[in-house]
Amino acid sequence: MASEPWTDAENDLIVADYFAMLDADIRGRSYNKTDHRRILLPQLNNRSEGSVEFKHQNISAVLKGLGEDWIPGYKPAFNYQMSLEDAVARWLKRNPAWLDRVPESRLIAGLQEAERLWVGPAPTLSNQPPPQELEQTLRIARKFDVAGRDERNRNLGHAGEQYVLAHELASLRSAGRDDLARKVRWVSEEDGDGAGYDIASFAPDGRSRLIEVKTTNGWERTPFHMTRNELEVADERRSEWCLFRLWNFSRGPKAFELYPPLDAHVTLTPTSFVAGFI
Repeated sequence: MASEPWTDAENDLIVADYFAMLDADIRGRSYNKTDHRRILLPQLNNRSEGSVEFKHQNISAVLKGLGEDWIPGYKPAFNYQMSLEDAVARWLKRNPAWLDRVPESRLIAGLQEAERLWVGPAPTLSNQPPPQELEQTLRIARKFDVAGRDERNRNLGHAGEQYVLAHELASLRSAGRDDLARKVRWVSEEDGDGAGYDIASFAPDGRSRLIEVKTTNGWERTPFHMTRNELEVADERRSEWCLFRLWNFSRGPKAFELYPPLDAHVTLTPTSFVAGFI
C-alpha cells in the first residue's frame, strides 16, 4: 500500500534518481523532472506522484544536513523516515568521487583571480531556521561527522584556499594596493600546515590579515573543525587573525568572516583528547 513506509529498495531507487538530476543541475545540463518521475514510478510500490515529489524534498533536507548541494526546485522538507538518511549515506559510499569533487570553474577562477567574493554577515540567532529544522540538520551533521569530512577533503580545502587567495589579491588591486598584493603569501601551500592560518594578506590600509580558510559545499551553518593550534593563534593574534568561512562552494561561493574571540560566534565542542601517561 502507498501508505506503508518506503522500503530500502525504494529509497535506494529514488536517491539514485535524485543524484542523477542533481548532477545534471550542477553541471548546467537540461533534465526533465516529470520524465524522471514517470520512469521512476513503475519501479516503486504504488506511490503517487505527490509522494515522490515530497520524498525528493526529504532528500534535499538530508543533503542540507550533510552539508551538500541539493536541487533548488525541491525545497528541503523535514520529518522524514530515518531510513532515508541511510539510503543517502549508502549512495555516497558507493560513489566516493561525489564528495571529492571540485568544479573545474572554481579551480580556473582561483588560478586566474576570481571576481571578488560576496562576503556577507555571519549567521546569528536572528536569522537561524526554525528550531526543529535546525536541530535535524545539526543532528545529521553530527551523525555523519560532516565537519570531519570537509576537513579531510584535501581537494576541497586546497581549492577553497586558492579561491580566497585570488579574492584577496583582487581586493587589494582594486583598492590600488598592488604593492601589498605582491606581498600576500599562501602560507599553508608554501610552508605547510602549522602556522595556525592559511593566507597572510593585508587590509587596504596595510594592516596584517592572517586568514584561516574553512570551505564547504554546504549551507552557511555547516559545522567545521578547528585545531587547537588555530584556536591558540586566533587568541594570541586577535587583531590580525580571522576565519574566512567559504560556503556553497560548488554552486556559487559565498563567504563570511569571524573574528576572535570565536566562542562569541560559535559553540566550540571538544571532539577528541590526547592521552598522556602519569
